[in-house]
Amino acid sequence: MTETLIWTVAALILVGVYLSWTAGRLDRLHTRIDAARAALDAQLLRRASVTQELATSGVLDPAASIVLYEAAHAARQAEEDHREVAESELSQALRAVFGEPEQVELVREAPGGEEAAGELAAAVRRVPMARRFHNDAVRAARALRRHRKVRWFRLAGHAPFPMAFEMDDEPPVALADRPS
Repeated sequence: MTETLIWTVAALILVGVYLSWTAGRLDRLHTRIDAARAALDAQLLRRASVTQELATSGVLDPAASIVLYEAAHAARQAEEDHREVAESELSQALRAVFGEPEQVELVREAPGGEEAAGELAAAVRRVPMARRFHNDAVRAARALRRHRKVRWFRLAGHAPFPMAFEMDDEPPVALADRPS
């Protein structure tokens, strides 16, 4: 009887340690998601800000300036529910304006254009990387949250189910190939 009790207590302690370790891992994944989302938000804001600066600099023709400014403004002001769409529209506007290398060369030739083109190129290259890091963290947390033990013992607590950030983040070819 005593031996059975000892083995039962030992098994319960091992299960408790395992569940605690799993809950800690899940908590670290949620923290990683929060950090990755903050980094993604920062990169998206930087891209929109640089685009707005370029649109108001007078370097581009008026039609391109208006298209870029409105798309960047919409991306910066978008509610969370519509953010992915607004950011995708900014990506499309950037591809429309900077689809040809000649447009990038015109920007580079203008006073201060070299720096502006370099800043925009860096911004549009960093957004896909930040989004990929965020979505990888979301994928890992989702995979762990799908396990039965996590659901049965409610190891995720009241944390919302993590959502990936899906948007069109393909940079214009003329900007993506530019060294920063």
